[in-house]
Amino acid sequence: MSFIPVFEIGVWNAWIFMLYIPLHPLLMMLIDKAVGTGGMSQKMASVPHNKTEKRTFYSSMAILLLLLIYSVFLPLKLGTIWSYIGLPIYVVGLTMFMISIVNIATTPLGEPFAKGIYRYSRHPMSFFEVLTFIGVGIASASWVFLLFSIIYTIISFITAVPEERFCLEKYGDAYREYMNRTPRWIGLPKSG
Repeated sequence: MSFIPVFEIGVWNAWIFMLYIPLHPLLMMLIDKAVGTGGMSQKMASVPHNKTEKRTFYSSMAILLLLLIYSVFLPLKLGTIWSYIGLPIYVVGLTMFMISIVNIATTPLGEPFAKGIYRYSRHPMSFFEVLTFIGVGIASASWVFLLFSIIYTIISFITAVPEERFCLEKYGDAYREYMNRTPRWIGLPKSG
């Protein structure tokens, strides 16, 4: 990894691996149409936020936008150890991200997402999204991209709280039972 980042627009830049981010709402609708129970937009309803939570949410969106813009100018280090390490991490993250969308799509309307990968984490989409960012950061050997990914991860930990509060209000005891048996993040102990 170099201390000074390289900026150059190219076809084989990190943006190729970041395309799923702006396209993921469309992917969610297509997956829901193909294998789902319908009502994806209702399942993914907006979470109400207080003033501080709104600032945190907008901060996460700003970091995400910076990652997307930076990826356009960030060449991948294809054929290097960086790509051999980063690309498999990215593929695992993207595959599990898509599986979590399938789990949402196949959950009946009015029920919490609690099957599939959601048995192991209450926020697998966020977890695996971050994993894809780490994979891209490694594959491009960019400490700047990795730094923004870490900041985004920290903010994701914070934005999980209002999502869970919303789910408790929406699903009641069913979600409380789910919270009691499922950790918030894969690899970390259960937290309330």
